[in-house]
Amino acid sequence: MKGFIVAVLLCVLYHTVRSRSDNACKVNIYTRHLGVWEKENVLICHVSKISPPPEIRLDLLKNGVVIPNTNQSDLAFDGEWEYYLTKHVDFTPLKGERYTCRVCLNGKTSHYEWEPDE
Repeated sequence: MKGFIVAVLLCVLYHTVRSRSDNACKVNIYTRHLGVWEKENVLICHVSKISPPPEIRLDLLKNGVVIPNTNQSDLAFDGEWEYYLTKHVDFTPLKGERYTCRVCLNGKTSHYEWEPDE
């Protein structure tokens, strides 16, 4: 009976952790000012609702290549113990170029593309 109870508790714990990691984070990629082609701006990638313990890396990419001289905030957490992280860089978006945020979180990599406002 004791083994059965332990197995049930492990099953509940597994499903709790799994459901939390499936919705592990929220990613926003946006600009500081209205996103208009050929106007100086700041490209920002903000990741929030990161479940602990976070293993995360953010990269800002232009046409699939890492943009140099980016700035990143320190990994911080909110009142609900969910972490958040922000990376940004000055840029002038040009038509025909793709700007993305690559998020590597706990071994899984996802890409999020910036869309201009115009």
